[in-house]
Amino acid sequence: MKADYERIERAIHFIQQNVGQQPDLKKVADHIGLSPYHFQRLFQRWAGVSPKRFLEYLTVERAKVLLQDSHSILDASIETGLSGPGRLHDHFVSIAAVSPGEYKNRGDNLEISYAFHE
Repeated sequence: MKADYERIERAIHFIQQNVGQQPDLKKVADHIGLSPYHFQRLFQRWAGVSPKRFLEYLTVERAKVLLQDSHSILDASIETGLSGPGRLHDHFVSIAAVSPGEYKNRGDNLEISYAFHE
């Protein structure tokens, strides 16, 4: 049990330190000495999310900092190791429910629609 905790702790640190390189499942699994399949299951059990989803969260958080520091969306995409603004957009919408541009503009001209239903 303790060994599993320590492995996941090492994996989390590795992912955090390498978020800009977008490490894949095999690379993280190799780092902690497990097969990708076993690592995926163990990480999900201990962290409550898949390693891929965890990396997406970290990517968006890193991109938020870059966007707040006046980086362009393209620069933020590249700095976080993504292939381009489209991937960053997908991550933002999935995790933060806003686009990177809306986040960068702090919601200026953002229109929120809502309705009530019985």
